[in-house]
Amino acid sequence: MVDYRIDRRSGVATYVQIVQQTKQAIRLGLLVPGDRLPTAREVVEATAVNPNTVLKAYRELEREGLVEARRGLGTFVRRSLGAAPADSPLRAELEDWAARARESGLEREDVAALFTAVLETHYPEQAAHAAPAHTPQGDPS
Repeated sequence: MVDYRIDRRSGVATYVQIVQQTKQAIRLGLLVPGDRLPTAREVVEATAVNPNTVLKAYRELEREGLVEARRGLGTFVRRSLGAAPADSPLRAELEDWAARARESGLEREDVAALFTAVLETHYPEQAAHAAPAHTPQGDPS
């Protein structure tokens, strides 16, 4: 199950945060094909977002072929993404690195910028596709 955390100060549309967190859970193997996503009502109760926002996120995930809605049953993961299991030894190394970065006084945004710069060095062919999602002005969801 995925536990959505909405950051209202991030500047990222709420529905995009739900999409991103769902994809991350799928990529890490926390959600696998056949798993049911929380109902819109469950997400609303946990996050206090508008139900239409949750439905918009789920429609986007369905459009991308990651989930499928089954009438009367819910929304289910359809396929997996990548291969970055949550228990990877690389995760432990990254946890240690992040702890050292924080101890050295770096802010979250500093760490994100540094990590993104390193990713762009090692994955230059994907750098153009990694731009943050943008929602047109006036679309609060």
